[in-house]
Amino acid sequence: MFDLVDILKSRTEEKAVAQELITTVLFHQTQECVDLVEEAFRFEGLVAPSMLENTDANIRQHVRDSHIEVVIVEANRSVNVSKHMERISHLLPNDASVIVIGSEDSISTIRNLKAMGFYYVFWPIPKQELIDFVRNVDNNRKHKSGLGKDREAKRVAIWGSKGGVGATIMTSEIALKLSSKRNSSCLIIDHDFRGGNMDICLFLQKHQKKTVTRSSITASADATYAASMVKKLSNMAALLSLESDELNELEMKEYIRSLADKLAGQYNFILEDLSRSTNSKADLEYISRYSDIILIVIEPTVSSLREAKRAQKYIEAQNSHARVVNVLNYTMPENAATITESDIKDYLAMRRMLSARSSQRWAR
Repeated sequence: MFDLVDILKSRTEEKAVAQELITTVLFHQTQECVDLVEEAFRFEGLVAPSMLENTDANIRQHVRDSHIEVVIVEANRSVNVSKHMERISHLLPNDASVIVIGSEDSISTIRNLKAMGFYYVFWPIPKQELIDFVRNVDNNRKHKSGLGKDREAKRVAIWGSKGGVGATIMTSEIALKLSSKRNSSCLIIDHDFRGGNMDICLFLQKHQKKTVTRSSITASADATYAASMVKKLSNMAALLSLESDELNELEMKEYIRSLADKLAGQYNFILEDLSRSTNSKADLEYISRYSDIILIVIEPTVSSLREAKRAQKYIEAQNSHARVVNVLNYTMPENAATITESDIKDYLAMRRMLSARSSQRWAR
């Protein structure tokens, strides 16, 4: 017997099963944007995004607790869209595609967001145009093309002007701040292949560096292999620390950098500890070329200051794009210092300097 009700019911169920899914979240500022996005997705048969207010707390919690393919950020009420996105960029996962919706009709805004790895659409946007844009972004993400490629970690090099100035503990404390206070994923790279104190600064019990053999560097190493060489410190922080009885210092440096390149898409920041006992002119050339930020750690002594000046001049000569920050670390009582902060500023021709006294402990 012909049953029209059963036929209609089965077709409805088939349609529901075939509903397109692009795991999406919208961090909104206005109800108008919520309504438009929700209607556009439902009308085109896509699963509607999660809808959350655009706050740092919501972004931190949601993107870390969920697997997100596409993140839509509304910035219609932001005074400066580029600065707003730059401020929250570290909260967003590197493997998600990010679409920014804003009302700034400016080429510079598009250029700035593209440099950060973000797409930009101008508000107001027709529903069909929005859906076509989302589908195109998702297709780019799946094929690792255009801005769909994973955004790479910001690289921060911590350069010790001499031994004992606190570069290692500075590295560990920056990682602590970024991972636990700023919810940014960090990879710490230990460039001391023979010993070092990174495990002490991180309060690691019975820490053993990963052993590297000559045969392991000749084998093809992908991102999965690189991840296996990392020690997880917390949900947001990890350590890459290697040693070898077969490889020399130069070979180890090249190998650890190749692993870091393969891991760059999995972290917001890569922090490289370059204590004076292990770095060289070749290292200075490398970080001048590839780092986004270089911290030169100085103590208030003449020898430390002179080495810092040499490093600063070399970086400038390389026409490096890296931002250089000099950090004065008081490893001794202030009254025991041989030079003053004012002397250091004058010698380095600086207006301002960061001062630090290492005190925090790693929270595991």
